[in-house]
Amino acid sequence: MRLKGKVAVITGGARGIGRATALRFAEEGAHIGIVDRDRESGEAAVREITSRVTGPENGWRTPLFVQADVTKRDEAQQAVAKIHERFRRIDVLLNNAGIVLDAQLAKMSEEQFDAVVSVNLKGTFNCTQAVAPIMIAQGSGRVINVSSIVGLYGNFGQTSYAAAKAGVIGMTKVWARELGRKGICVNAVAPGFISTDMLNGVPEKVLHQLNGKIPLGRMGRPEELAGVYVFLASKDADYINGAVLTVDGGMIL
Repeated sequence: MRLKGKVAVITGGARGIGRATALRFAEEGAHIGIVDRDRESGEAAVREITSRVTGPENGWRTPLFVQADVTKRDEAQQAVAKIHERFRRIDVLLNNAGIVLDAQLAKMSEEQFDAVVSVNLKGTFNCTQAVAPIMIAQGSGRVINVSSIVGLYGNFGQTSYAAAKAGVIGMTKVWARELGRKGICVNAVAPGFISTDMLNGVPEKVLHQLNGKIPLGRMGRPEELAGVYVFLASKDADYINGAVLTVDGGMIL
């Protein structure tokens, strides 16, 4: 168990990649705090993890779900406080919460832009700011920020998403400098196209074209990203700080 006894906070952990990662972290021995706006899915995630992962002999505890909107600073702080109160420490923060509302520049509304930047960028800021004092007091911690290859090369119709994900990379590098001396490693992962609900609205023809641009010839799976997050949260990544790891099947080569 690579994360035995660690406490991990996963935002957007109720569905998709976040849920797959919460399950994988629990399988690796971590105590899980899920933060999400979707109460029904969040509670279902807790039930799934609890039913599939057992290990009282290892001190494993039932995951905690906290309903919160990470775009609101007070809710992010309260969610982190509840998880800290339950488990008495926080070792890993995975800033996974994110949304997309695509539109070309000329057609993108202010509301669309603000919503995407608020969740993907401000939400990452709010949660990291809430967790940082706890990790500083411990003298250790891992912050894993979820960016995107879109934040590296841009993408048609994704002005707001590209801006937010590029901003996440910038914040990652700043925090790696600021927090590294406190024993906290901060890294970013830039996924390519992963098979989740976020792709449900994409036409089959477009998905086929995307697959043709990926050297591996397919979309990634949530479980494959979860494995990368486990690595960055584990002791094996002790000397990785300020990195941006692309997980895209070679798409941006």
